[in-house]
Amino acid sequence: MGLAGQPLTVADVLVLPVLAAGQPQVVTGESRLDRPVRWVHITELTDPASFLKGGELVLTTGMPLPEDATGVRRYVDELADIGAAALVIELVRRYHRPPDALVRACRTRGLPLVTLHKDVNFLEVTQVVHTLILGNQTDAMRRTQRIHEAFTALTLRGAGPEEVVRAAAEMSGHTVVLENLVHQALICEPSGNTVENALTGWEQRSRATPPCDHTDVRGPESWLVAPVEYQGERWGRVAMLPAPPGTSGSAAAGDVGDLGAPVTFGPEDVTVLERTAMALTIARLIHATSWERSAHRSALRDLAEQRHRSPEDARARAAALGLPTEDSRFLAVLVTLPAETEDDAAEPETLLSRELRTAAVPALVGALAPGRLGILLALRPAQPWRPPVERLSRTALDLAPRAVVSVGSDVTDLSDAARSFREAARVAEATLPGQPLPEGRSFHELSDIGLRRLLYALREDIRIQDYAERQLGRLIDHDARHGTDLLTTLRHYLDAAGNKTIAARRGGLSRETVYQRLRAIERLLECDLESGEQCTELHVALTALDVLRGH
Repeated sequence: MGLAGQPLTVADVLVLPVLAAGQPQVVTGESRLDRPVRWVHITELTDPASFLKGGELVLTTGMPLPEDATGVRRYVDELADIGAAALVIELVRRYHRPPDALVRACRTRGLPLVTLHKDVNFLEVTQVVHTLILGNQTDAMRRTQRIHEAFTALTLRGAGPEEVVRAAAEMSGHTVVLENLVHQALICEPSGNTVENALTGWEQRSRATPPCDHTDVRGPESWLVAPVEYQGERWGRVAMLPAPPGTSGSAAAGDVGDLGAPVTFGPEDVTVLERTAMALTIARLIHATSWERSAHRSALRDLAEQRHRSPEDARARAAALGLPTEDSRFLAVLVTLPAETEDDAAEPETLLSRELRTAAVPALVGALAPGRLGILLALRPAQPWRPPVERLSRTALDLAPRAVVSVGSDVTDLSDAARSFREAARVAEATLPGQPLPEGRSFHELSDIGLRRLLYALREDIRIQDYAERQLGRLIDHDARHGTDLLTTLRHYLDAAGNKTIAARRGGLSRETVYQRLRAIERLLECDLESGEQCTELHVALTALDVLRGH
């Protein structure tokens, strides 16, 4: 028997005990036994096709068959034209072997011909098969009702497009893809294959699949597609892909259905896709965020956090969103917005995307976290990265003057984009809003991270706090108790690289006073200020103290 949810086929009927008792033998059409049987028809008429609608298993004793070959050919032609599933002839009464003319005619028209070598009760066959067919139809109606109920629940709770597409893939067992009008695959929910298999060469394959006004099977790959609208205009479409080779579809392979193409989808798949398109049309009205923007955000987060299943999946997904993945270099840019604007990143996100399109720089742009926008630039191999980043950062600073634009290093493989994002994040963490930049530059990069910015990035680490306290705590306590300012003298001395004359001038003190204070510092801290290593330790501790105090 076929899988649950699939129609009863000729092959299924032939193995039923009620027919198997007649020792059925397939004479022609062995490759077409997967045709669905929609009904059983017993006939002894010379023109049975006038009582058929298609899909019937025709049972006959052979008594009405014409004597002449022309009449037999016309008999078979009528059955084939109406779409009969198969012809079953009992070789008991009139014939003991199938007529040659009948075999030739059935073979010519591709009509399965089955002979029965023992007497079979045709009425019993009809009763058994019809019971199975009606049972299947009842089950199909129940499943269709569950599909409608599931999508109604999704719509009522305001489900987003990702959830709708995921539900469609789970219900159908097929990969489902949502694309916009320029053939960018915004959401892909794979089933039975990988994102790489589903999306590789997506735009070219999609453009080869013609548009349609209703749910239909289209294109060289026989996609089941349905349009998705927004405010009465076509916005894009949702596509259900055939099951990969070697897996079972929801209908018998080779069957020709009402959609006019070889069926790899059953009626329930059509229902699922129609309800998916309807739910997406409604979701498009109630969700303000652009789905393209949501797709960019999701792809960026997966790249930055390395959540893709494989590098090939990552490349296929990015390419399906329009990002060049071959012969390209990739650069991560982060825009960290000041606290007063971090709740509203929509405008910067939109304007930065527009700026990159104007500059003809392919990129993915999206919010990675509250107050932080991520941008992944795709650059040609010899294209310098600084000009587009400079243009991008100046646009960001025009929108939010206290924003921090940080850049990672460029990488040649998309799977390494996570490293570029991590580097850009480290630069951002080591940068205070409004921190001065080298002249002629509006963004921060890895080379900007010196000691002070490194310690700033690590300022919440308890080990940094403990180190500063162990090195300078006794000196700070002494100044507090005695009203002295030895810490400042130490700072001047270290900033002057141990030059006491410069330290005295910077502190407005005499050299003798500086000498006295340095000896007091050495006594309190139990250190040797002539030691380069100990001076370095104290300098790091002073810098950490400044960072911890917010200087």
